[in-house]
Amino acid sequence: MTDKPTKKKFEVAENESIGAVLDRMKEEGYAPVRRMEEPIFKEVKENGQTQIVPAGRMIVFEGKLL
Repeated sequence: MTDKPTKKKFEVAENESIGAVLDRMKEEGYAPVRRMEEPIFKEVKENGQTQIVPAGRMIVFEGKLL
C-alpha cells in the first residue's frame, strides 16, 4: 500500500504549459479528473479610491491516483 493521497491538486506555474503539468501528473501516478480556473485580482489605487481589478487567472488540475 502506498502513502500517496488518492486526490492531489496540481497548479500550472506562470511559465509552464498545460501539457507539462499533465506530464508531471502522469509521472506521479495521477490522472486528471477536473480542471479549475480561479481568477486573480489586485488592488489598484486611483484618485484616492481603491479598486479591485482582474490580474490574471490560475489554472489548477485535480488528479486522481491511478
